[in-house]
Amino acid sequence: MSAAGAARGRATGGGALGRVVRAGVGRRRTQTVVMVLTTLLSVASAVLALGLLVASGAPFDRAFGRQHGAHLTVQFDGSKVAPERLAATADASGVATVSGPFAVTSVRLRADRAAPPGFEAPPMTVAGRASADGPVDAVTLVEGRWAKAPGEIVLERGSEPPSAGPGARLTAEGVSLTVVGVADSAGESADAWVVPAQLTALAGGRPPALQMLYRLTEAGTPAEVTAGRRAITTAAPAGTVTGARSYLDVREAARETTAAFVPFVTAFAILGLAMSVLVIGIVVSGAVGAATRRIGILKALGFTPLQVGRAYVAQALVPGSVGAVLGVAVGNVLAVPLLAEVAEVYGTSQVLIPFWVNLLVPAGALLLVALTALAPALRAARLPTATVLRLGPAAGGGRGRRILGLLARLALSRPVTLGLAAPFARPARAASTAAAVTFGALAVTFAVGLGSTLIAVKTHGEPDRGGDVTVRTVARPEGPPGGGPGTPLRGKPADPAAVAQAIRALPGTDSVYRTDRTQLEVAGLKGGAPLVAYEGDTAGSPHTMVSGRWFGAAGEAVAATRFLRTTGVGVGGTVTLAEQGRTVRVRIVGEVFDLGDDGMTVRTGRESVTALRARYLPAEFAVTVASGTDPADYAARLDAVVSPLGAEAAVTEAGKSSVIRAMQALLAMLTLMLVAVACLGVLNTVVLDTRDRVRDLGVYKALGMTPRQTITQVLTSVGAIGVVAGVIGVPLGVALHRLVMPAMGRAADTTIPPADIDVYGAPLLLLLAAAGVVIATAGALLPAGWAARTATARALRAE
Repeated sequence: MSAAGAARGRATGGGALGRVVRAGVGRRRTQTVVMVLTTLLSVASAVLALGLLVASGAPFDRAFGRQHGAHLTVQFDGSKVAPERLAATADASGVATVSGPFAVTSVRLRADRAAPPGFEAPPMTVAGRASADGPVDAVTLVEGRWAKAPGEIVLERGSEPPSAGPGARLTAEGVSLTVVGVADSAGESADAWVVPAQLTALAGGRPPALQMLYRLTEAGTPAEVTAGRRAITTAAPAGTVTGARSYLDVREAARETTAAFVPFVTAFAILGLAMSVLVIGIVVSGAVGAATRRIGILKALGFTPLQVGRAYVAQALVPGSVGAVLGVAVGNVLAVPLLAEVAEVYGTSQVLIPFWVNLLVPAGALLLVALTALAPALRAARLPTATVLRLGPAAGGGRGRRILGLLARLALSRPVTLGLAAPFARPARAASTAAAVTFGALAVTFAVGLGSTLIAVKTHGEPDRGGDVTVRTVARPEGPPGGGPGTPLRGKPADPAAVAQAIRALPGTDSVYRTDRTQLEVAGLKGGAPLVAYEGDTAGSPHTMVSGRWFGAAGEAVAATRFLRTTGVGVGGTVTLAEQGRTVRVRIVGEVFDLGDDGMTVRTGRESVTALRARYLPAEFAVTVASGTDPADYAARLDAVVSPLGAEAAVTEAGKSSVIRAMQALLAMLTLMLVAVACLGVLNTVVLDTRDRVRDLGVYKALGMTPRQTITQVLTSVGAIGVVAGVIGVPLGVALHRLVMPAMGRAADTTIPPADIDVYGAPLLLLLAAAGVVIATAGALLPAGWAARTATARALRAE
């Protein structure tokens, strides 16, 4: 190029380039709005997806590090050692930092003074601490404030009694306490905290134990933690250490809770990121591709290919930047309630979206916008000017006309045949739209399957919640017989045989079985395992078998997945149960799906363990009412009968799972965002097609096409794409569901029954296949209405 030509090029591309950018942004407002919305939702979904992945990645380790959690929590006998003497343990080999000593005691906190016996509150460790801060175990307040005076108590999140938030009144050892806060200790150093002066009253005059919290210089392995404990024990007075807990045990329990989330969150994160990349590419490249004729005009005016590329990249980046900034804000706002739910499940303090995610996601989105705008602009700009000027809205029309001729032979109305032929005019654009709708149909299918499985898991994973009505034996009433429901329940445990007789005698009873719970020793298993003993007609028990069968004879038992894996016993093997030296052997005949008690429960008939003479908790009865009987009315009548015997009856309620509740919340939010992004991809495509074919629409309108027929034509064109996308997306969603659900079960150390995974029946699959059509038509409604309202004269004048 000559110097004069170069000067002309610079003159044309300097101020003119800026004018082109400004004109391009303002000219096609619909495409600009679509690009802003697409980038907004894509960035928001990507921010949320990455934020959830970060929150699910070692949440315990993050919280533990932020709180400077204790690697070792050691308890000393307060009657044998003075608090000052424990300060010497800070110099033990391997100890880096210490906190304490804190006086601790064990109490049972009751939220209701009149709570009947038989349902004793579990013992809770209460520590006396003046402040939540400290060099070790800096407790994080979740609600309220720290205790400042006697009579106030702070509860650890997850250990509080029901409805015991800030302001609740509790009693312990005759002392009344007001809950002023809820806090979180990553290392679980205590269940509750009071001021040191309060602990003396809670200890009931006994010398309280003393707790020291240690951080070690090396604590990455059990051997290193054990070495630290040995050094601390050696440095303390002999015989004063009464117990110690390693943070590794707490971390392992926390990982078991979070592990089930990871496959589910990862699958949705990948879907969200892939959908974001695809739809941004569709919208940006489509907008640039629609400007092919304009690019030819710019070339005729002297713009170089690089200048054309720069102009269209700038045009795409302006709305893209607006959408990216808004998307980061929306993603962070949506993340607040979801991450709060996740933090509650994980048992950690709430985390926010990391700063690097708020930078990386919009930067990646804008880079994607720039690349997808630059590539088609440069490709068109490198073509000869005459060729580019000849290209335009009619490109591909030959293919569409041939297909239209074939479809015209069918007994269909003309708007329908015109709509069916439209995708063939621009097959590349139709394919990209189909890909976006396929992702949407895949997400909906996966979400429906996952939600159905979660409901089934929640229902079938609770074998103890059987029957229509549950009866609990609590205690015999004090006073003379027939004292009535208002008589205090403070006597000996109720007679289960009398309660069972009263249940069977009540009209409306169909079947009943009794369950008794206890903890038994298991040969080779540290700490034993829970046992549920059944008596009566167990056909109504809501058990779901993973393999094998339910027990049916004396000496047979079933067990949960984790119990079998921990003991190394398979279906068909035997287990030895023991109590105070008495033993029985039972044969495992089935693996039952059971999420309670960490999957360690053994279930058998009461006659199988009679020889153990074990002490059981108060019995429960599961009652199935006769057909046509109202469970609520039956429960009220039964409660009036069994209350004088020391029992209470109520309609059986489904259990509540914070993990499943959090999964369902995430499921709904992520699915809606993915579907919205897919709809935007369709909307953009239909807008481009409608603008490209505006003259054709004008001709059709001049020939008598009504607005309703115009809408039918537009919706038919995307509906056909939706059908194809649904046929492809639904099987992919089913396959993803069958891949993720077993992984979630393995992560939670259980086996999800095949019946709970195979939730897609033929009617549901047919309904889901329509998801593609629904997504496609939902995205096309706005531009279809715009096309129907376009005046005929204006359409015919369109370029």
